[in-house]
Amino acid sequence: MKGILLVNLGSPRSTDVKDVKEYLDEFLMDEKVIDYRWIFRALLVRGIILNTRPPKSAAAYKTVWTDQGSPLIVITEKIQKKLQKLVDVPVEIGMRYAQPSIEAGIQKLVDQGVSEIVLFPLYPQYAMSTTETVIDKAEEVRKKSFPDVKINYIEPFYNREIYINCLAESIKEKLPENIDALQFSYHGVPERHIYKTDPTKTCNLGDCCSRETNPSHQFCYRHQCFKTTETVVAKLGMPKDKVIVSFQSRLGKDKWIEPYTDHTLETIPSKKGVKNLAVVCPAFVSDCLETLEEISVEGKEQFLHAGGENFHYIPCLNDEDRWIDVVKTLCDEKLNEFYLV
Repeated sequence: MKGILLVNLGSPRSTDVKDVKEYLDEFLMDEKVIDYRWIFRALLVRGIILNTRPPKSAAAYKTVWTDQGSPLIVITEKIQKKLQKLVDVPVEIGMRYAQPSIEAGIQKLVDQGVSEIVLFPLYPQYAMSTTETVIDKAEEVRKKSFPDVKINYIEPFYNREIYINCLAESIKEKLPENIDALQFSYHGVPERHIYKTDPTKTCNLGDCCSRETNPSHQFCYRHQCFKTTETVVAKLGMPKDKVIVSFQSRLGKDKWIEPYTDHTLETIPSKKGVKNLAVVCPAFVSDCLETLEEISVEGKEQFLHAGGENFHYIPCLNDEDRWIDVVKTLCDEKLNEFYLV
């Protein structure tokens, strides 16, 4: 029997500082997120970050928390329920960090008689700290607890036409008429992550991202972000000079891929004359702390304080019906592959 497991990032159980600290510990101690040797990672995370950051993060989570709980969890559950109505196989969810865990999601499917799982990492672009760590964790869990279960993974879909059409239509419906620029803000990663995932070891974080074909593109987060922007903008028919690409959520003093979102928001009003701005975050399919607080609250404040006049945040795809159709199509493709084996 077949089933589907939708996997998202995860969220603290509550906005209590203790729960936020527990979540951050699991998240930041992942070697695919902070890729230092264990001892140095522990010194940084448990010796510094977890002694200062949890209260601030808890306060931020409180600004976006809903009556039902974490926005990311609530939205992922809505996607699950809508998808379940469209497919005739069981659908469950799992989170890379915290609960419900990937192991709990697989267990629920196994309890329903499932032995072949399509696992869908809900990240459009590939990154070591997203897609790769989900697959690594799922394989670890499978080998340890479910050795007889087969898992088929859905690849990053940043360049799939059905996804690009869906995203472009969603943006178009929410885009204000009079804007000076549309900013695509993607979650950032350290530059070294790009080098580590490059199978050719030739990446220079430069023109290689814009080449028509390159073996590195399959694993290059930076390229995939720019490609998503390029194809969506083409669908929108928007002039390229009205489009900005940036990367948010830096952590620590390491060099992260540029340009940085916060710096961009603070400079474009004066340097580029952008007074009316719309921002979309296509690294996320579900609104979460990084979109609802970091961009639509903090980002808005930065932009307006720098001289901007109108700031419009465009929500993620969340549980829009057209996005559920995309999820179903991608899942169906992988479900059908089981029949071909």
